[in-house]
Amino acid sequence: MRQSPLKVAAVSLLAGSVLALAACGKGAGGGTTPDPNANPDASVEAVAAFYPLQFVTKRVGGAHVNVAGLTAPGVEPHDLELSPRQVADMTGAGLVVYLGGFQPAVDDAVAGMDKAKTFDVATATPLVDHHLPAEGEDADHDHDALDPHVWLDPTRLAAIADQVAAKLGELDPAHAADYTTGAAQLRTELTALDTEFATGLQTCQRKELVTSHAAFGYLADRYGLNQIAITGITPEGEPSPGRIAEVAKYAKEHGVTTIFFETLVNPAVAETLAKEVGAQAKVLDPIEGLAKDSTGDYFSVMRGNLTALKEALGCG
Repeated sequence: MRQSPLKVAAVSLLAGSVLALAACGKGAGGGTTPDPNANPDASVEAVAAFYPLQFVTKRVGGAHVNVAGLTAPGVEPHDLELSPRQVADMTGAGLVVYLGGFQPAVDDAVAGMDKAKTFDVATATPLVDHHLPAEGEDADHDHDALDPHVWLDPTRLAAIADQVAAKLGELDPAHAADYTTGAAQLRTELTALDTEFATGLQTCQRKELVTSHAAFGYLADRYGLNQIAITGITPEGEPSPGRIAEVAKYAKEHGVTTIFFETLVNPAVAETLAKEVGAQAKVLDPIEGLAKDSTGDYFSVMRGNLTALKEALGCG
C-alpha cells in the first residue's frame, strides 16, 4: 500500500532526528562534580556514576559521606566518556557506586580497582529484559540488553539503598548504625511515593505509555502500564521506518493523547510522531540526570512524572 506524503515525511524527519541525537549524546567532564553539601569531616569520600546513585548514596550516607558525581548535570549518561582526571578521582575514592553495563567507560575503570571499594547496584536488585525487538527479530531473541533504569521503581531503589548502607557500614563500621537508619528513612519515603503512584494510576482510562525510548519498563511493570517505545534501551538507537509506522498505527488505534520524550535528549522524534498521530509531545523524565538549572531532586521529578502520566492516561 502506498504511504501518504505526510507519513513519508514523518518517517524521514524521525530517522534524521535520531541520527542527530546520536551525535550529541556523548559528554566528557574534566573531573567529578563535587558534593554541594560536602562535609570536611566526612568519613568516606564516594564517587557515584550518575544522578540517581549520587542521590541515594548521599541520602544514606548523610554527613558522614561526601558524594561526587561522574556525570555532570545536563549530560546524558549512557555514553559518558571519562577524562583522566575522573579516572583518578575514582581510583582515589573510598567507594565508587555504579551500575554495571550502563556506562562502559565506568565499567572499564572499575575493572582495575579494588573490589572492596566498588559497589555495583545491579547486585542489589535483578535487572529485567525490556528489550525492544528489532524489525524482523523474534520477540524472545536472546541478547544481553538488560534494562538499567531500576530507579524508576521506588521499591527497587529502596533495595539499592539498603545495600548501599551495608557497603558503607563495611567501610566505616563506626557509623554503620547511622547508615542503616538513613536507608530506613529513605525506604519510608520511597514506600510513600510508591503508594502515590499506585493510587494515582489505579483508575486510568488508558494504560498505553508511548515513549521515545524504552526507559520506563520498570515503572510500567510496577504500575500496570504498557510501555510502547519508539527506540530501545539507549536513546541513540535509530528506529526503522517500519517501527515508526508501527508505533504510529498503535497510537492511533488506542487513542493515545501523548507521546513522551526525555529531558536530556532532542524532542524532535517524539514531536514529529505526535504531530503525525494528532497527539501532544510532553516530557517524562527517566531521571538519568538533572538538568543544569534544576532545583529539584528524585522525589520532585518523580512526582512531576506522576502528574504528567495522570493527565496523559486520563486517570481519575
